[in-house]
Amino acid sequence: MTPEEGGALTFIEGVLREAGFEVHRLVFTAPGTPDVENLYARYGSGEPYLLFAGHTDVVPPGDATRWRHDPFSGVIDGEELHGRGAVDMKGGIACMMAAALEFIRETSDFKGSIGFLITGDEEGPAINGTVKLLEWAKARGERFNHCILGEPTNPNRLGDMIKIGRRGSLTGRIVVEGKQGHVAYPHLADNPVPGMIRLVDGLLREPLDQGTDHFDASNLEVTTIDVGNPASNVIPAEARATFNIRFNDLWTPQSLEEEVERRLREAAGNTVRYRLAMDPTNAVAFLTPPNTFVGFIADAIEAETGRRPKLSTTGGTSDARFIVKDCPVVEFGLVGQTMHQVDERVAVADLDRLSTIYRKVLDAYFAASADALQA
Repeated sequence: MTPEEGGALTFIEGVLREAGFEVHRLVFTAPGTPDVENLYARYGSGEPYLLFAGHTDVVPPGDATRWRHDPFSGVIDGEELHGRGAVDMKGGIACMMAAALEFIRETSDFKGSIGFLITGDEEGPAINGTVKLLEWAKARGERFNHCILGEPTNPNRLGDMIKIGRRGSLTGRIVVEGKQGHVAYPHLADNPVPGMIRLVDGLLREPLDQGTDHFDASNLEVTTIDVGNPASNVIPAEARATFNIRFNDLWTPQSLEEEVERRLREAAGNTVRYRLAMDPTNAVAFLTPPNTFVGFIADAIEAETGRRPKLSTTGGTSDARFIVKDCPVVEFGLVGQTMHQVDERVAVADLDRLSTIYRKVLDAYFAASADALQA
């Protein structure tokens, strides 16, 4: 479980070293957060450089007695592999490794590099993982041309969806100040609830945008409204609300905060006293525009599954938001229906097919000209 290494990185290190990869195991730390083990490996020294990225840490299994099999046993039952991380995303990493090792064995003279950037901190605070691993690699002079992140992107069937971007996430907290008092004597108190209703209405009244060619409309959801008041005959002293915005690439956190502040000022007028605090965020919207690299992945998926994948920017955040600062990144992995659930499992046939898809991408990628890879 996150952030425990649990032997996964040790296994990956051994397999990749034996295949000729230069492998580095790195532990990063920060005050108030757990130490995290990470792995970086590279085969080759030239360009183009295709990076595979992912995480070996997993969420807790919950009540293990509710599982059909031990959550960490990796049992194959019928046509499915069961276990925490089978889908999210040890299965995806295994497929990446299988494809890369087969490609290297059968294409020993290819020009370029293949790398693995594996963290143990994706399901945790995401502080001592991918961000610091990328900083370490950059300090060494490592430069990536493209990246595939193996998150489980498919809603129902392998080949349904590629993620070419992700929305950003921004959280805000509002406090409306009032004055506590007896409900029978409202003139001696100041009820903050009507003011909070005005502010929330001001935030929600108009859509933030209409979306873009590749993104849905940005969405603001109020997630809590609370006065902490158990008594029905007491006017509360303050009201609190929390909201989260999943935003597209029309916004930055700064421009979105400015828009929130504008809406609250208009709604408050001169009568509602409030405070606004925005949480720090590293989840910024990004897009890898459809290009030759995206085409390689879509073509490989279609050749193996018979389905042309949808290019999507839906869902939550992922470590792709960090990687995109260094190179274009596309996410494609297994079917995500059981991720984080009891009895997480994956079809064994999908593991085979995903390995084949990654292998087809490698073939196309290293056969392409430099100009084609830039298109």
